[in-house]
Amino acid sequence: MTKKNVIIIGAAGRDFHNFNTYYRDNEDYNVVAFTAAQIPDIDGRKYPAQLAGALYPEGIPIYAEEKLFDLIKEFDVDDCVFSYSDVHYIKLMNLGAMINSAGANFVLLGVKDTQIKSNKPVISVCATRTGTGKSQTSRKVIETLLEHDLKVVAIRHPMPYGDLVAQRVQRFATVEDLKTHECTIEEMEEYEPHVIRGNIIYAGVDYQAILDAAEQDPDGCDVILWDGGNNDFSFYKPDLAITVLDPHRAGHELEYYPGEVSLRTADVSIINKIDSANAEDIVTVENNIKHANPTSQILKAESTITVDNPELIKGKRVLVVEDGPTLTHGEMKIGAGTVAAERLGATEIVDPRPFAKGSLVDTFEKYTHVEQVLPAMGYGKQQLKDLEATINATDCDAVIIGTPMDLNRVINIDKPTTRVHYDLHEVGDNNLEAVLTKFIADHKLAK
Repeated sequence: MTKKNVIIIGAAGRDFHNFNTYYRDNEDYNVVAFTAAQIPDIDGRKYPAQLAGALYPEGIPIYAEEKLFDLIKEFDVDDCVFSYSDVHYIKLMNLGAMINSAGANFVLLGVKDTQIKSNKPVISVCATRTGTGKSQTSRKVIETLLEHDLKVVAIRHPMPYGDLVAQRVQRFATVEDLKTHECTIEEMEEYEPHVIRGNIIYAGVDYQAILDAAEQDPDGCDVILWDGGNNDFSFYKPDLAITVLDPHRAGHELEYYPGEVSLRTADVSIINKIDSANAEDIVTVENNIKHANPTSQILKAESTITVDNPELIKGKRVLVVEDGPTLTHGEMKIGAGTVAAERLGATEIVDPRPFAKGSLVDTFEKYTHVEQVLPAMGYGKQQLKDLEATINATDCDAVIIGTPMDLNRVINIDKPTTRVHYDLHEVGDNNLEAVLTKFIADHKLAK
């Protein structure tokens, strides 16, 4: 039988997982290339032979997605497998049409072929868009389980932008581990909130090997917590699936891939940020949940904000630095830092665009909806330098850090700074405590 030639279309995450779980040892297919989007400087590399398996002794080349049409012709490709997240259906199907016109099939792999089964109970926390509030939900789930004397190990959706062999299995227990693994800002934003609370978190490239290590963690493991990325669905088969929705982007839960998959597979749907959203948008989201997944339990929550030094905001001209992915491919115009500036009486939110340096100029040109806030871009050393230079060049009185990690730890800011923290606070009788108490009883985890 002739092997089918395959290109996996990705962004250094779901693409590698789809390869590892479905294609790596599958002799019916020949994966000729990966393509990369969204992440700078990822193309031109290889998925290494050490991870690719016996069928790929030379590894697999990674190209820029812009070359996809020509690659289909060059490699006589049969299937193109779309494998990244938070993509509008129009863009998704525009790409599918281009692939079909080039002669290849457009493929989307589902949960049956890509989810791994754990021998521990698994709770997944996913979302319908980037920046909806997964991380604060994951923290709330972990804290609740810890109160029941359970040992929880978190596993984070992948962000492997460096040495893929070295990043095959990563374990983070301390802030120092973030430095050891040379984490980017995006990685630190996700890992730091866990480790400063004393939680163990794993990530990397090979999610079967990661799961094996997490289940045998030296500190113990009663429950696996999948901490999702963007709006992707879980890499592990969940025993309890939680999906977070954002009424600031009402309707997006039915318009972005694969967020609707996360919604339709949710046991519990949490409508977050109800304290800052319009009532009619909350109703829209609730109705869409009931339409897409009538059996899902619906919870509502506020994203509560606290500020370290509120005196640095009131009456001041401030620069707001927000979580990068939330602003860029999450398409948000504001984040928690902006909400804090408005609530605490800043006289002006300074426009950072006139002060942008280096790669930040390109970021603002690409994501034109981002205006009055600065996305915390830091995928590599040069972007970190550009971020630092942009902040220090901006004419303002103080800097509001609205990212989940402390930027002062990785760049030198020459102005007063204050951090914004945000947590999940459920509203009403339905809450995570009740959900998790039932989960503990169902899986006989009580101690």
